[in-house]
Amino acid sequence: MSDTDPTAQPTPVLTSEILLKHWLGHRRLTRRVIRAFPEEALFKHRIPGMRPFGVIVHELNVFLPLVVEGAATGEWRWPAGDEDAPSGKAELLTKFDAATRTLETLLQTVPAPRFLEVDHPMGNREEPVVATLLYFLDNEVHHRGQGYAYLRQLGVEPPAFYQR
Repeated sequence: MSDTDPTAQPTPVLTSEILLKHWLGHRRLTRRVIRAFPEEALFKHRIPGMRPFGVIVHELNVFLPLVVEGAATGEWRWPAGDEDAPSGKAELLTKFDAATRTLETLLQTVPAPRFLEVDHPMGNREEPVVATLLYFLDNEVHHRGQGYAYLRQLGVEPPAFYQR
């Protein structure tokens, strides 16, 4: 709000272009983590209490397009849980790339003022659109960290985290 114009709307610091560039850096790194996995370990290797990395990435692939679509349209929908899971690394990467293309296409359609609009993306959760987007970006980073732990446990050197 402006002291001189009480009707002025706040200007978000984060724009769709800035967020997209940052998120794509994370997507490139997550893709390299997927590629580093031995095929046989991607959907089978796990630490007790955690899911295999391929299963986690499949979930990211399902949710990302829905989140960006919700941010762009205000229509939030969530998966039914019957989405076909990939059977191997090549198929997982194909779906990962498709989700990334959706991010590239839809995120840039979100105008900056929309980031500050309060929405109800999940159940009773009420928050600005940017908070929902950042939550899902943080979720990808968190799960990629699990992938790093798995790779180290498998004796595979993970990609450098700072090379996005």
